Amino acid sequence: MDLKYLKMIRGMRKSGEKAWSLYILRCGDETLYTGIAKDVQCRVKQHNAGKGAAYTRTHRPVTLVFQKNGFTRSEALVREARVKTWPRLHKEALISGTRALETTSATHGKRGRKRKKARGSLESSQSEG
Repeated sequence: MDLKYLKMIRGMRKSGEKAWSLYILRCGDETLYTGIAKDVQCRVKQHNAGKGAAYTRTHRPVTLVFQKNGFTRSEALVREARVKTWPRLHKEALISGTRALETTSATHGKRGRKRKKARGSLESSQSEG
C-alpha cells in the first residue's frame, strides 16, 4: 500500500460514520478510475463536468460501473488503495460481480507483488514501493 495512504489512515479515528462509498468509473477511453465519495452521484457529475480528479478531466465522459456503500472514510481509503493495486482483469471481475471486494488480497497487480529472490543470489529480496 502506498505510504501516503498509510499516513492518512493512521491519522484517522478508529470509528466514524459509515457514509463513504467506493466507486469505479469507466472512462471514455475504456480505462477504469477508482475513487471514494460520500455522494457518488454528485461526484460522478463533478467528474463529467471536468471538476473531478485530474485523470478524469482528460478521459471524459465517465460512467459509474461499480459502487459499494457503507464504509467509514478510513475503510473506504483502505479498499480504494487495495483496488488500485489490482490488475484490470480483477477490477472487471469485481464490476461484473464474479469477484468479492473483501476476498481479494492487496498483493495482486504490479505494485503489490514481491520480487522473487534468484536462486543462488546473495542479495536479499526487496518489495516494491
